[in-house]
Amino acid sequence: MTPAEPLSRLQANIDSVRRRIAAACDRVGRSTAEVTLVAVTKYVSADLAAHLPRLGIHDLGESRPQELWHKAKAIPHARWHLVGHLQRNKVEATLPLACLIHSVDSERLLVELQRAADKLAITVAILLEINVSGESAKHGFAPAEVPPLLPQFPDRFPRLRMQGLMTMAPISDEPERVRPVFRDLRRLRDEWARQFPALGPLPHLSMGMTQDFEVAIEEGATLVRIGSALFEGLVQP
Repeated sequence: MTPAEPLSRLQANIDSVRRRIAAACDRVGRSTAEVTLVAVTKYVSADLAAHLPRLGIHDLGESRPQELWHKAKAIPHARWHLVGHLQRNKVEATLPLACLIHSVDSERLLVELQRAADKLAITVAILLEINVSGESAKHGFAPAEVPPLLPQFPDRFPRLRMQGLMTMAPISDEPERVRPVFRDLRRLRDEWARQFPALGPLPHLSMGMTQDFEVAIEEGATLVRIGSALFEGLVQP
């Protein structure tokens, strides 16, 4: 490709994804302003990812903490999201760089996040990752594990600002098959927000990736984590 070609292809991919987001919103009477596109840069270089803010994509996501550290330094003007598993020994280095931790998947991680945030004197925006599908290979709280934590959450974790929930749906070529997973996450969010008003409104649902984000939006997603649809034709599959 000539230097201009990757940029042109990336812009075309972004436009296509945005049209798909708008169509999904229109089908259920939502505004596109309710949905944030988080561009997951897991498989692309920092040089390629650096074009995203120039093309209007300011929310970037990484699955691996070390890669987030590297890319956040290279692209400091983006809003960085950690969307993959966060090991406790990587918490302190990650918190100053991430605007939102999507993947808080255990009570032990909550304790470490609170400890590190207290040490750094910062507040941290988080989502609880819920293993709605119950797959053993996935990280996340089982739904039944969460309600006992919530009454004590504001007092026990004062540095953490719980913004909502995240889930990973099963991989499927048929998006309709995973719709119940997204519907259940929304139901859990709504139920817990009603039961535990001290938590605040819990505005966010992080759900949906390239293969199923349109169904996720129809079921209430506010953050969609999209990688391959944005970088199609720019990286090797």
